[in-house]
Amino acid sequence: MTDPHGFLRTPRRPVPARPAEERLSDWNEIYAGQSLLPLVSEQAGRCMDCGIPFCHSGCPLGNLIPEWNAYAARGDWWAAAERLHATNNFPEFTGRLCPAPCEEACVLTINADPVTIKNVEQAIADQIWERGYATPQPPQRLSGMTVAVIGSGPAGLAAAQQLTRIGHTVAVYERADRIGGLLRYGIPAFKMEKRHLDRRIEQMRAEGTRFRTGVDVGSDLDATELTRRHDAVVVAVGAMEQRELPVPGRELFGIHQAVDYLTLANRVSQGDHPSHPVTAAGKHVVIVGGGDTGSDCLGTALRQGAASVVQLDINPEPGDARTDTEPWPTYPKVYRISHAHEEARGREGTDPRVFSSATLHFEGGPAGQVRALRLTEVEPEARRPRPDTERVIPAELVLLALGFSGPERGTGLMRQLGLTLDDRGNFARNAAFAAETALQDERTGRTRTDGVFVAGDAGRGQSLVVWAIAEGRSAAAATDRYLTGSTVLPAPVAPTDRPLAA
Repeated sequence: MTDPHGFLRTPRRPVPARPAEERLSDWNEIYAGQSLLPLVSEQAGRCMDCGIPFCHSGCPLGNLIPEWNAYAARGDWWAAAERLHATNNFPEFTGRLCPAPCEEACVLTINADPVTIKNVEQAIADQIWERGYATPQPPQRLSGMTVAVIGSGPAGLAAAQQLTRIGHTVAVYERADRIGGLLRYGIPAFKMEKRHLDRRIEQMRAEGTRFRTGVDVGSDLDATELTRRHDAVVVAVGAMEQRELPVPGRELFGIHQAVDYLTLANRVSQGDHPSHPVTAAGKHVVIVGGGDTGSDCLGTALRQGAASVVQLDINPEPGDARTDTEPWPTYPKVYRISHAHEEARGREGTDPRVFSSATLHFEGGPAGQVRALRLTEVEPEARRPRPDTERVIPAELVLLALGFSGPERGTGLMRQLGLTLDDRGNFARNAAFAAETALQDERTGRTRTDGVFVAGDAGRGQSLVVWAIAEGRSAAAATDRYLTGSTVLPAPVAPTDRPLAA
């Protein structure tokens, strides 16, 4: 602990983002070029070093937050880096992308403002690279066993790095043309510049991990061939079964799935296209869905020069404070403003979101292009349309950000590996049939097929980047134990674990 009265003497001061108008003129990160260290070190000194640090429970990785807070407060970046890397393979990802449930679980949150844990984590992660602390860690000896990892999102990358460092020969198969999954093509550059991803991949290559891009396992390559080639297989393909909006007019041109739109925008930033194939420039844009993906679409549309943007959220507008139904240390549903919402408010002066609203149908022009959306207010609980609340808003580009319902169904991968779905629509793991398989350790993530493990959103469902990395680390531990009979790798979560809830 640093100053035992730091949380009393120092008020909370998050790192400020660049001015909204400045960042709307480029695709750089919202904190790009800012010096974080003096402010972050001061804020890290607010940590109470609690006897029972509930921030550990708020984070599925079990990050050692009080420890690296103390080191950051003293400016000991080497020790802070070592403590952060002890539980997290990719803190530069989580420090930028995670909504920080650890802050809501901070003991200070009971009656004060929490420590700016996310800012501290990002600062330490950046110092790891700036000071050369992220040197490759190749294994001292090889086990002679090989593992195939299918999917290169955060779960797949975490599993691959853990298994490579323990001595197994790992090959990562990715159907896209670049490694990274949604980190590459689903996350806009203004939230995380791709250089952070690229340098981690280069570190993993130097450690011995092999990458195979442009390979759709189950289609281009028979998955059963992988099981013959490798001693174990980790399936980390994510939850990419996109939810649809089955309303009249859905077939009109100009209505796109959010991830498809974000992928094209990211490909432009990667130099694949000279201009945006699907652009919001000069158009009235409607985003259907109130989550993080919708917020990413909002920031992207604003940077493309949209004439206006409206974001529809079927949920009622949350209050400013947590309620008794979501007590500390759970992550409450409260009114939050993302950086994209802040940017939109700066332009229009109002929140771009319309809460408690649902789409009735789309209206098109003579050429089959969407031109308007008819919506209605809905009742909070039943979500039934309220009488006499219908209205029409202009919509020349519609983005469906309704989330995902699990891994893609009916694929060759699923058939060839004998994967089944659990009652949540995700790939079933041993917890779903433990009695049948007589498995005693529910943390394994094994499937019905011998030597095949499932990690990340493919088994958990759509979740946060910290859960994906935690799942990848647990899958690596289970795979190593399967191959060698024991393991020293950590397994921070079990397939049945869920976020803190009342």
